[in-house]
Amino acid sequence: MTPAKELRIVFMGTPEFAVAPLRRLVSDGYNVVAVVTPPDKPAGRGQKIHESDVKVAARELGLPILQPEKLKSEEFVEAMRELNPDLGIVIAFRMLPEIIWAMPKYGTFNLHASLLPQYRGAAPINWAIINGEKETGITTFLLNHEIDKGAIIGQQRMPILDEDNIGTMYDKLMIAGCDLVVDTVEKIATNDYTPIKQDDIDESTLKPAPKIFKEDCRIDWSCSGESIVNFVRGLSPYPAAWTPMYLNGEEKSSAKIFEVKFEPRTTEATHIGDIISDGKEIIKIACADGMIHILSMQIAGKKRMSNKDLLLGFRDIEDYCCLP
Repeated sequence: MTPAKELRIVFMGTPEFAVAPLRRLVSDGYNVVAVVTPPDKPAGRGQKIHESDVKVAARELGLPILQPEKLKSEEFVEAMRELNPDLGIVIAFRMLPEIIWAMPKYGTFNLHASLLPQYRGAAPINWAIINGEKETGITTFLLNHEIDKGAIIGQQRMPILDEDNIGTMYDKLMIAGCDLVVDTVEKIATNDYTPIKQDDIDESTLKPAPKIFKEDCRIDWSCSGESIVNFVRGLSPYPAAWTPMYLNGEEKSSAKIFEVKFEPRTTEATHIGDIISDGKEIIKIACADGMIHILSMQIAGKKRMSNKDLLLGFRDIEDYCCLP
């Protein structure tokens, strides 16, 4: 067997979530021979050229960087062959063709931010919180022909606390991922693991984690208070849950909502979507079984601000509602 720190590792990733494990591998002395990350592309209002977080980190670390447009291109396949990789590591990257993931001597493994087989897909942390889970975790698994369905190598569980949101869980799982990635490299190098196949699973028991688009983030005020709280947590601070705001039945504005708490039904006579305020600090919106207290929000075109500051310039907020 090749000692773990002599394995020729090709690391593939894109966002911040992949940066911490990459830095950990390098600082611990593992032999990362190249980093693969998407091509630079224009982003934002100014359409400035944007580099991935992984590219920025790889450059700082002095690692060779590959940015293929097409993962099946002869140029990229040949560049990979020349690297003579022993092991591939993938964290938040594109779906790889077999010619790439099967090339390393010991295969390619992926770090996924859920306890597979639950929450396969692009947004596992968001959906675990949105669905009210009390626990999630991370999984390393060997890549195969299907997305997130390869044989599991290792897992680490982590509680989801009531105060957690996508921001805090992302950070916690990213840090935990560093240990699991290093542990997985060591297990593969020593052949000290028994891969657990994701076969013979009743697919009807699995919860998916599809990519989240803007319309998916719209709050349904006819839902229960508990489900709305979880929905907001699962999307805060980014991409953020949002609601349209109507005046006299016409959509006039919208608001991103970052933090809320639920108050079970009181004697207030309200319709779902009605906005109640004391004009000073309290903003609450009626849902199916009570009131959602808004603790942090941002009106479209404005900065995120405290309710007190927001209400100074929005005296007529009670004239609005969140349903037409």
